[in-house]
Amino acid sequence: MPETLLGIAKANDLPLPATTVEELRELYRFRDFAHFIEVWLLTTTVLRTADDFRRVVTDYAAEAKSHGAVYLEGIFAPTQNARRGVAWDDVFDGYCDGVQEARELHGVEVRLTPDITRGSTPEEAEATVRHSIARMDRGVVGIGLGGLEAQYPPELYEEPFRLAREAGLGSVPHAGEVVGVPSVRGALDALHAVRLRHGIRAVEDPGLVRELAGRGTVLDVCPISNLRTGVVRSLDEHPLPELVAAGVQCSLSTDDPAMFATDLSLEYESALSLGLEPRAFYEAGVAGALCNEETRERLRTIGDGYDWGQLRPVTGV
Repeated sequence: MPETLLGIAKANDLPLPATTVEELRELYRFRDFAHFIEVWLLTTTVLRTADDFRRVVTDYAAEAKSHGAVYLEGIFAPTQNARRGVAWDDVFDGYCDGVQEARELHGVEVRLTPDITRGSTPEEAEATVRHSIARMDRGVVGIGLGGLEAQYPPELYEEPFRLAREAGLGSVPHAGEVVGVPSVRGALDALHAVRLRHGIRAVEDPGLVRELAGRGTVLDVCPISNLRTGVVRSLDEHPLPELVAAGVQCSLSTDDPAMFATDLSLEYESALSLGLEPRAFYEAGVAGALCNEETRERLRTIGDGYDWGQLRPVTGV
C-alpha cells in the first residue's frame, strides 16, 4: 500500500522521490517492464528492518481482506535487501512474523513464496533457498523467480530450484510475461514449475497451450499489471480469454497492487468485462495453491458459499 511505504520511509529517515500518495502513484506510471523494475528497486530500498517486512504483510492482508481474500501466497525478493546490508534472517523472520500476525489480526492465511532475483549470484540464489527451507514451518511454501526475464532465462537457476524441490518447496517462477515460449518452456523443463506467474505468452505456441491444459498447470494471470507495464496494449487484447477457451487453468492475481493501482476486486471485474466466469478463476487458484488438503477443502467450501453474481464488469481501466 502506498501509505505503508511512505510511513516506513519516514520512520527509517530514508528519502523517496515522492512525499504523498498522489506523487507516489504518479511515479508508478511505467513506460515498460524494465521501468517498472527500476522503480520497484528505487522504492523498496526504504525497507530495512524486520518490523518493516512484518508490516508489509499485515497491512496488505488487511487490504486484501476488504476484497474478500481469505488465503494469499505472497512474494518477496530478499536478495535486494541483503545487498543493502539487511541481514537475511531479518528479512525472512520479518515476513514470517507477518504471516502469524495476519492470521491473528485479520483471519487471513498467508503463505510465502520468496523470489530468487534474476541476476543473483549462485551464492545469493542458494541463500534464498536455504533460508526458505529453514522456515517451511513458518509459512514458506515455494520458491519463485522474478526480475528481468529477458536477460536471465530460467535454465540459469536449475540448481537452486532442484534444492528447493527436494526439500518440498513448490516451484512457482515468473515466466512468459515479457519473454515468450522459450521462457515458459524453460520454467517447465528446467525448473519443474507446478504453477507459473503470468505465463500468458504461451499463447504464441498452440502446442504449448495444449500441454499446459493437459498438465493442469495453473497460470497466475495479472491483467492490470500486464496493462500497466505495456505487456498488452489494451485489456481487450489480453490473451486471457484465449487461454481459458483452450482449457488452461488461470487464477487471477494482483502482482504488485500498490504499484499497478489495482486490487483483487478490480482484477475479477476486469476478467468479467472480457466475458469470463469469475468463479472459474477462484477454483483455479484453489487447485494451484501450495497448501494442504484440509486448507484446500476449506477454500472450496468458501467458494461454494460466495455470491459470484455480485461482481460487475469494470470500465475505463
